[in-house]
Amino acid sequence: MAYEQRDNSGSMFKNNRKDNERQADMTGSIMVDGTEYWLNAWRKVDKNGNPWYSFSVKKKESRQGSNNPPPARNVPDDEIPF
Repeated sequence: MAYEQRDNSGSMFKNNRKDNERQADMTGSIMVDGTEYWLNAWRKVDKNGNPWYSFSVKKKESRQGSNNPPPARNVPDDEIPF
């Protein structure tokens, strides 16, 4: 049975592709009210030695090559170089 993303839930996994300290320690995705988001987390430690996580969330955009064409540019005919 394949994994099915359910509304108002998500999952995160250890980032096995981490090359440097700026990259997230954990990555995943979450769906909120029917919209999917990428989820990233960094493990941090406060001044008292207590661990905590910092998160970032980014809306999933359609990938290149999809059926969504790029936005049209308004270029006057006299500026076209041919």
